[in-house]
Amino acid sequence: MITSIQIHEKVKKELDSLKENSKETYEDVIVKMMKSIEKNKREQKKLLIEGCIEMAEDSLKITKEWAATDSKLDWEW
Repeated sequence: MITSIQIHEKVKKELDSLKENSKETYEDVIVKMMKSIEKNKREQKKLLIEGCIEMAEDSLKITKEWAATDSKLDWEW
């Protein structure tokens, strides 16, 4: 089903500027933008996961270093 939408002239001009050629429709431009947004979300999620894994590995290394140090020290209070 095809529908009509209303947009401000400024938005229309921005959509026009995103067209790769004059035959490209506004729907094509919007779908391309949606795909780009989804791709960016996936990439950000991947980077976030990689960052968390790296931080967890660093934290584990620090914990092991402290555990080794802790066993060598005589902790008397």
